[in-house]
Amino acid sequence: MDYISISTYENEISMSFLIEWEKPLAIGKKMNELNENAYMNGYNWEAFFNYYLSKHASDVLEGLISNSEAGTYVAVYERTPENMIRVNKFVEIIRSLIENEDELYRIIREEGENIEWD
Repeated sequence: MDYISISTYENEISMSFLIEWEKPLAIGKKMNELNENAYMNGYNWEAFFNYYLSKHASDVLEGLISNSEAGTYVAVYERTPENMIRVNKFVEIIRSLIENEDELYRIIREEGENIEWD
């Protein structure tokens, strides 16, 4: 089992990022230590991803509907071949950030005040 999963339904694709898994949870706590506004529940991960994607992968934001909760960030797209590419790219972005967490910490330290936290 993994902290990211992709599900397809009749006409939608959803990607779930389980932020209460051990590694994302530990990273979220450190992000909060660096910036008190960065309490990394699903809503603040949404705020972070909206900021990050707008700067680094704006195409992933096309058609994206976020459905966040306290312990999960969910991205939902209409089920199309183009959106499947977007979902897979988004998954790779999240994995890269979680596996290279120093980049997350750098963004929080240097750009955290520019993020519209929940």
